[in-house]
Order: sequence, then structure tokens, then C-alpha cells
Amino acid sequence: MKRRTTSCLVGAAAFCSLLVAGSVRAHVPYLELLDNSEHRPFEVPLSIEQSIAVYAWSKDTGPSPGTDVDVYSFSIDQPTNVYLEVLVPECVEYETFRPWFALVGPGLPTAPPDLPFTVPLGMGAIVMEDTGPRETFFEPFGNKSYFSGPVFSQTVSTPGQYFVYYWDPGQHGGDYVAVLGDQEIWRVRDIIRALVVTRLIRRGKELHGACTLRRR
Repeated sequence: MKRRTTSCLVGAAAFCSLLVAGSVRAHVPYLELLDNSEHRPFEVPLSIEQSIAVYAWSKDTGPSPGTDVDVYSFSIDQPTNVYLEVLVPECVEYETFRPWFALVGPGLPTAPPDLPFTVPLGMGAIVMEDTGPRETFFEPFGNKSYFSGPVFSQTVSTPGQYFVYYWDPGQHGGDYVAVLGDQEIWRVRDIIRALVVTRLIRRGKELHGACTLRRR
């Protein structure tokens, strides 16, 4: 018990040191424990401006995969900057795994055809595709490297409820991180959550399949 307590204290000190240093952008981490589906979307807990990272899983696997769509929701009542991003663990198995995402809501442009989900009546959509060169970066909190995906950052003005849909057009399936928000807002409960979840991430507990590290 003493060894475990010491380990937790050391981990907490290291985490807080990274926050104070401010050299990296920190997200409040969440794990997808239940499927974030159209029928049960992940609801942004505080504000779309707070930076959170949802470690999720696209379950498009098998010989005849369907299209697994994960959904996140938030609401705004005034012009708000909406920041969205997708990251993929830098694994050999995920070199061709490139999830896309779409912001769906009121006042947005007409949705393009052939989306793998139905856009609610009266809403438009902006689709962010991942088709260009892939950069990688190291994330010190989880001690892992990731492929960078497309980024959306724009002020959205129409009040109402919005949805963010993540899916894999290649239907490979795999682990990804949905980043929502870009402001470091930390409540006590967020720090506690980060200490618990980050420890799981460092042990690879957020992954659902094999991850062979790429050689540089």
C-alpha cells in the first residue's frame, strides 16, 4: 500500500508540474466506456471551449465492416469558437487508419451527400477530411506519439445544439482521440479524472487492439 501511495503522489506531482510548465496543451481525458452512438451521444460536460480528449474506438473490423459513427454533442447560446481535432496513435497497424469528422448544427452550410449518417432536419454540416500528409507528435502526459489529423477552428454564431460525428471512411477501424475545445479549464474533478485516466493511458488500457510502435 505504501508503494502504491508513493507512486500516486509521484504521478500527481509530475502531472501538476506539466500543467504549471505550460509547455504543452493539456486536455481533460475521457475513455469511451460505452459506444458514443447517435442514440447515446457523448455530451460535452462543461463547455465546448474546455479542452477535452475522448479516447474512443471505431469498431469497423471484420471481413464485411459497416460504418461505425461516434457522436458528440454540445450547445451554445452565443458566438463561440469551436475547436475540433482527431488524433490517431502512432502505430504500424494504424498507418492507413484516417478518421474523418463533421460538425453538424444550425446555420451551417448544406451537408454534402453520401454521409454515413442522417443530418437532422434544419441543420447543415462541415466535413473535415484526412487526405493530406500526416505529421506526428509526442504527447508527454500519456507518454505516447500520435498521428495528427484535420483541425477545425471557427467561430460558430447560431445558438442551439450541435453534433460532431467521427467515422472512418476506409472502414479499417481502430483507436482514435476526439479532441473538443482548446481552452485549458481545470476544475478539481478534472484534475482527479486526469490523474486516474492518464495512468491508464500510460499502461495502454485505452487501446482495443495491437499497437506496434513505428520506427523513426
